Amino acid sequence: MLTISPKEMINDVEVSVLTYWLCAGLVLTFSSIVVILIKWGNIRCIGVTPVGTFTFIAILFTSGLDVGLIMFPLTEFPVYADIVANPEYAFTNPLAIEFGFWAFLIWSFYFLTCFYFCIIEPKVRFFDIPWVKFINNIVIIGTCAFTAYLLLSNLPWYLPELAKTDTATLNNYLIVFAVIALSVYSSTDIRYVKRLSLASTGLFAVLIVVMAGNGALSEQGTIGELLSTFTALGGYFEHLPKFAMPLNDYHEFYLFWWFAWSIMIGQFTASFVNGLRTYQVLLAMMVFPSIPIAVWFSVLYFYHESGIQTAGIFNLMMAIVGVTFVVNSLDSLIRLYTDNLSLTTSRLGTKTYFLGNVLALSGLTMLFTIDFLQIQWVGAVVIGLMFSCLTFILVKRFDMVRGIAASPEKNSLDLQK
Repeated sequence: MLTISPKEMINDVEVSVLTYWLCAGLVLTFSSIVVILIKWGNIRCIGVTPVGTFTFIAILFTSGLDVGLIMFPLTEFPVYADIVANPEYAFTNPLAIEFGFWAFLIWSFYFLTCFYFCIIEPKVRFFDIPWVKFINNIVIIGTCAFTAYLLLSNLPWYLPELAKTDTATLNNYLIVFAVIALSVYSSTDIRYVKRLSLASTGLFAVLIVVMAGNGALSEQGTIGELLSTFTALGGYFEHLPKFAMPLNDYHEFYLFWWFAWSIMIGQFTASFVNGLRTYQVLLAMMVFPSIPIAVWFSVLYFYHESGIQTAGIFNLMMAIVGVTFVVNSLDSLIRLYTDNLSLTTSRLGTKTYFLGNVLALSGLTMLFTIDFLQIQWVGAVVIGLMFSCLTFILVKRFDMVRGIAASPEKNSLDLQK
């Protein structure tokens, strides 16, 4: 099995047809955020199970990212640097582009959906409509499978020593199967999800520190050179408006990918908001996850520019953190769609719950390997749900939404307790 990059997942004809749909979704997203800040910018957002701010950020960060954060940058920096083949990247440096594809502005997608499910959905109940609930949960399950597929496809890059064995393909499938099984088990109790989020955040911090230290003390680099790498991030903020719309088909893929995640991450994280005001939630969701991403990408860019190899122990460490992120993403999403569909352990029993989810996700993962499913289609469906929700509000719930002035009263009382 060969290592793949997102570039290889793109069908140029399909993406070009979907470009206008994607741009419409982006306009809807950013304009909705502006309306929210103007009308509800200062109200307190309180979820049904509020947690501490640090725990909330950890859950958001680890649930909203997957294996690609660890894996893709080192393979993508050379692509962004080749401005002869890709002149659309010439306006800034590869680190700024990588950061733009993963951080800051696009985390506002999650803010929009988190705010909606925390403040508006309890009144509107759009996602309780049977056909909407069905499509939404198909999206969640499909994205779970895509996350597992990314891990399966890129294990040879993570663990090249494993790829050289005679049973490499079988080993890859067994590892992914084990990750799915562990994720399903973790999803059986919300305490596991919270603890794993905090643990994987800690592991990621350790990975950053170890690799930064190794790079700064290596023969190819110095501490000063490592620190100076961070200044390249300024290229992103200098050209921020360029990232609000797709730069090319590759960027379109990423944006569809973020849309695919947006509703379910917002729905999941909305439960944990602990009384922050709306503008504070926006800042928290855009800034706090972006800080470790900026540091991690800067360290990787330093490795890339200095020619420092990651083979051996560092690849293994990256693999461990990447797999942990996958488990964190999957357990959150499994927890979400099983709750939505009332397929809980209390109803099915732990054994049936475990086997059913493992078999379903393993089967869907295989569909991605034969190109039967593509993540762009999932993102396009999500944009369709967003437009449908807006239409539903304008036609049937406009006065109700206009009158919203606070979080659901029950949530506020629970927080006071």
